[in-house]
Amino acid sequence: MFRRISPSLIAILLGLVFVTGTGLAGGPPPQAAKADLTVSAAISLKDALDEAKQIYTAESPNVTIAANYGASGTLQLQIEQGAPVDVFLSAGPKQMDALDAKGLLLEGTRKNLLRNEVVLIVPKDSSAGISSFQDLTRADVKQIALGEPVTVPAGQYAKEVLTSLGIYDAVNSKAILAKDVRQVLTYVETGNVDAGIVYATDAMSSAKVKVVATAPAKSHSPVIYPAAVIKASKNPAAARAFLDFLAGPRGRAVFQKYGFTLAGM
Repeated sequence: MFRRISPSLIAILLGLVFVTGTGLAGGPPPQAAKADLTVSAAISLKDALDEAKQIYTAESPNVTIAANYGASGTLQLQIEQGAPVDVFLSAGPKQMDALDAKGLLLEGTRKNLLRNEVVLIVPKDSSAGISSFQDLTRADVKQIALGEPVTVPAGQYAKEVLTSLGIYDAVNSKAILAKDVRQVLTYVETGNVDAGIVYATDAMSSAKVKVVATAPAKSHSPVIYPAAVIKASKNPAAARAFLDFLAGPRGRAVFQKYGFTLAGM
């Protein structure tokens, strides 16, 4: 003999079927909350990061990402002064350390993402015969582009290399200081200087320059790119998710495509 099921119990059972059916039987998953992210990143990351964020936002349409590129030291100061930044990617640990010391990073989010190399470049059609860092001391080499060492990590590494080789004073008198590493690249591309010191990835991005020497690894601090979520982020969950993507297999593949090597997390 069957017992009669009350209408209210039937309604509850039907509701459960609907919920589990849409969540488990191929229905659309719940969409993530909308989030607008601002990412401040070293300008040497521009080409790779532009591609990475395009991939990410195509798959996460509720997330928009505005990228702010510049010298890492300049970006660091902007964050210290309260600029609304969610994620920071620096071309050197120094700038990230400064923010960390002031308690401006979201705890547990800092990662060492990438590595790079320091190289000496000249214009593609140069006939100056520059083939080593020591050649920069020659009298016929008049102008050399370097990043400003205080705010531009590439400039800091360049100073370390030249100091290690014992030629910093001789070269510094010829230095044309740039606001960031891409400006160094532009000076060399246009032939306004005889040579410049940039990252290997910057040289790789241009058909107008050629690499004539790579700095010995022990002549400078390791070129490490750390990244972290900023503590004041208004969208920390979305910022974490994007940073995890960059540090994951697909993000790393994009960076490797542009010549970066991976650093330990």
